[in-house]
Amino acid sequence: MPSNTIGSKKFWLVSLALIVILAVAFAVEFMERPVSLVNNKVLIPIHVFLAGGRSQSVTVSGIRVHYDEFGPSGGPPVVLVHGLGGRAEDWLNLSAYLVKAGYRVYTPDLPGYGDSEKPASFSYSIPDEAAIVVGYLDALGLKQVDLGGISMGGWIVQRLAADHPDRVERLMLFDPAGIKEAPAWNTSLFTPTSPDEVNQLNALLNPNPKPVPRYVAKDVVRLSNRNGWVIQRALQSMLSGNDITDDILPGLKMPMLIVWGTEDRVFPLEQGEKMHELAPQSQLAVIPGCGHLAAVQCTAQIGPDVVQFIEK
Repeated sequence: MPSNTIGSKKFWLVSLALIVILAVAFAVEFMERPVSLVNNKVLIPIHVFLAGGRSQSVTVSGIRVHYDEFGPSGGPPVVLVHGLGGRAEDWLNLSAYLVKAGYRVYTPDLPGYGDSEKPASFSYSIPDEAAIVVGYLDALGLKQVDLGGISMGGWIVQRLAADHPDRVERLMLFDPAGIKEAPAWNTSLFTPTSPDEVNQLNALLNPNPKPVPRYVAKDVVRLSNRNGWVIQRALQSMLSGNDITDDILPGLKMPMLIVWGTEDRVFPLEQGEKMHELAPQSQLAVIPGCGHLAAVQCTAQIGPDVVQFIEK
């Protein structure tokens, strides 16, 4: 047999062995750390890339803030702020509608979440997170934006709009927190300590939950044990009652869209109706069959309404 044929055969055998080793290593890591692998290394970066987005970072008040940006560079700016335990990529689905309409979309990771820094010295309170978002706008040279937020992010943008109304052209609130209503659910579920609690949290957030695979739930618990202190600080701030928006909402004069899922078990629709009453100029869009994560999971229903609201 010619030596070049033998060499070629060895090359392909070694290559095949390497592929098998890598596949096994990937499978082992996926079973051990599926959430981390999907969020930080595989699916989300691919989704951002395929959506034409870029992952960037900027320093705000000494904290590195990661963000994604999508759409034409000259498009009107839209900034979307995620909720408790969320991340920038939660807005991927809704961003697609805005990009198609010609908008430039910015989705930052708040300090403590996603790929942003998690400084131990930061408070993770509503006012301080709002100040970071203002600093983020300054760092990017965004003088005035259409601003949206989901859940805790909705509370943060309410505070920003009240403190800096000149920076917000239109305000969008997606199942937001903020008004004075004591939670009727166990807040400790946001830092689950067991697979059973992961499933309870899943049932709280989703109207038609499916059981979370045990290997995924175990990784969620691992991440909660590592980063749960951030969520605990944020919850402590929110539950203190110091920053409720009942008195803020009537003073907001910019156009406002309030979007609410009818099956939201975290903040029932009655809270959305109360917010709508407190801000007479607001529009309330009720999304049938959707839960607390309507802006993430029900974008087919929500996307056209959001674009129509911004384009008025």
